[in-house]
Amino acid sequence: MPSSRRSGFGRVLIAVYAVLALAATGRSAYQILSRFDEAPLAYSLSAVAAVVYVVATIALAMRGEAWTRVAVATIGFELLGVLVVGTLSLTHPELFGHASVWSWYGMGYLFIPAVLPIVGLWWIRRTARADAARSVAA
Repeated sequence: MPSSRRSGFGRVLIAVYAVLALAATGRSAYQILSRFDEAPLAYSLSAVAAVVYVVATIALAMRGEAWTRVAVATIGFELLGVLVVGTLSLTHPELFGHASVWSWYGMGYLFIPAVLPIVGLWWIRRTARADAARSVAA
């Protein structure tokens, strides 16, 4: 039986995470390789975001309780990162030098980094309930 987390809306969610993973990886690799000395904190945070998006994409796409826990932990970390970095980038912009993926709550990515973890956690919770109900009925 296919996991409800990976079908329908879940496929779209996984695709969005994959696109962000590619974008953040490309951005951070370029920034770190070409001008790391200009804004080491911001560029390091972009690299952290890239790793988070890669792991979240994989965890959402995989089956099993362990992968669900990885997805929740990764997406929860993402939400915390977006909130902390977003707030600090507004209140203490001098810390960063340049923008990171999560600066200004992901404004450079149309605020998708701020909305995506909320949607991701909601989706995991929703599908976990449906999966549990199916397993009880079986």
